[in-house]
Amino acid sequence: MTAAGTERQRVPAMAPLTLEQEELRGLSRTVAEIEWLLLALVLLYHLFSEGNYESRPALAMALFFYAAAIMGFRYTHVFRQETRWKLAVETWIMTAFITWSLRYTGGLESPLLNCYLMVIITSALALDKLTTLLELCLVAACFVLLGDPGLSHGAVTPGYVGGMFAKFAPFVLVAYITTLFSADIRYGLTRIQQMAETDELTGVLNRRGFAAIADRLLAQAQRYRRPLSVLMIDSDNLKQINDHYGHEAGDHLLKDLVRNTLTQLRSTDVLARLGGDEFAVLLPETPAAGAQDVAQRILHAVADNPLVLGSQQIPTTVSIGIAVYPEQGGNLDTLLANADRHLYRAKQSGRNTMAQ
Repeated sequence: MTAAGTERQRVPAMAPLTLEQEELRGLSRTVAEIEWLLLALVLLYHLFSEGNYESRPALAMALFFYAAAIMGFRYTHVFRQETRWKLAVETWIMTAFITWSLRYTGGLESPLLNCYLMVIITSALALDKLTTLLELCLVAACFVLLGDPGLSHGAVTPGYVGGMFAKFAPFVLVAYITTLFSADIRYGLTRIQQMAETDELTGVLNRRGFAAIADRLLAQAQRYRRPLSVLMIDSDNLKQINDHYGHEAGDHLLKDLVRNTLTQLRSTDVLARLGGDEFAVLLPETPAAGAQDVAQRILHAVADNPLVLGSQQIPTTVSIGIAVYPEQGGNLDTLLANADRHLYRAKQSGRNTMAQ
């Protein structure tokens, strides 16, 4: 291999986006559309209303600065990645823009008053319940600010309070209902994601879920030049147990294999069922010696816990192949292929053993 080729292999890969980052990017696009829609609504009012002409310069100035704020958030790349704090700041800017516009278009009697609903809906969809509650409190403060100037002289009457409540109540209801819908949608999406990436029988990740997490952890290992190991685990007894005791017994064997393996792993390690009786374990921050130690402990854990079927105890074992980054592969496919090749060698060596 040429020096140039070797150097290319050493270039850290771009880390794939996490599920949360993907969600935030989608939410950010939605918030951007809402921001431009709000700007368009106020601009149309500014152009076609027959209101007080003396207020038009102030409204035009608000439109200019709000458009500049949107462009700054969207196109200057000040924020390298989307965060919920960024989305929250954007909703605060929306609130300030709406309040300023209402001040010069009739206050609480302005036809633009319902623009506050855009802020509340945006917060409920993109942020959490607590932040939405704080946004609602902020809007309530703006209501008071835009209310009857006579309040400064203590002229608070039941009629005035009732009128303010009637105006503000729809905003509370929209915040409550939208937050409920948002929570249900997020729960449903999370459940769908879990079902798509989880093995139904054993409850661990399936091949798809493993690939998503493994690519991210491998990218981190490449970026920080840290070791990472992969174990390929295969049951030595599944076919015989299926043939003699039935597939239900085989399912129990696979569940026991997962349970015994998990007892030997850290919380940061990743276990997945790739298919049949073949499992993979990803060990971040683990060099070859550490991977061998984990593999040895898994061998003992499985062998020391036979499969119990009624009054019978059936001995079970596994074979394990080990591959280590970067010595035995610079990407996930190569690591899995080398670990699988070493697994085959362990099988050929008599089973209930490991190979690297």
